[in-house]
Amino acid sequence: MINQEITEHQKRLEQFLQHLESARQLEDDIMKYGLEAADLYFEDIDGDWLETWGDDDDEPGYIEKLTTFLESDDVVAVEVRERLQDKSLDEIIGGLEYCLSQLKEEDRIFAAKDFLFGDVVVSESCRASGNSSYIDEVELLALAEDLMERLKEILG
Repeated sequence: MINQEITEHQKRLEQFLQHLESARQLEDDIMKYGLEAADLYFEDIDGDWLETWGDDDDEPGYIEKLTTFLESDDVVAVEVRERLQDKSLDEIIGGLEYCLSQLKEEDRIFAAKDFLFGDVVVSESCRASGNSSYIDEVELLALAEDLMERLKEILG
């Protein structure tokens, strides 16, 4: 048992040292060759890979999935559209992207509740829900939970 733990720690240390050496080599190559160092690490760097990124994907992307959901007759999507009727689809998607970017699930839910309430400046995460009723807060929280659950199902 102790030998296995030592072996695990040794393997992790060896991997770390390998990554550290690779990073040092990359740094040295960048210092030595400048931007030309990219040619050492990437094949077909001058190709059209950026322009054709995602062309071979048959599955719709992140934004397309959000848009399809928001335009659907799903009960949650309808309620979100009604709640945020003064916002454009792009603004709603931007707000949902912010909510989904939160690391913890409970932070995502509360960010979604605040976004649905309409008091949140998405980039600054400013809350001002002092003049709402308790019932409205609970309803919004339930809608936010449903919304985050639906988005988790849709986006994977």
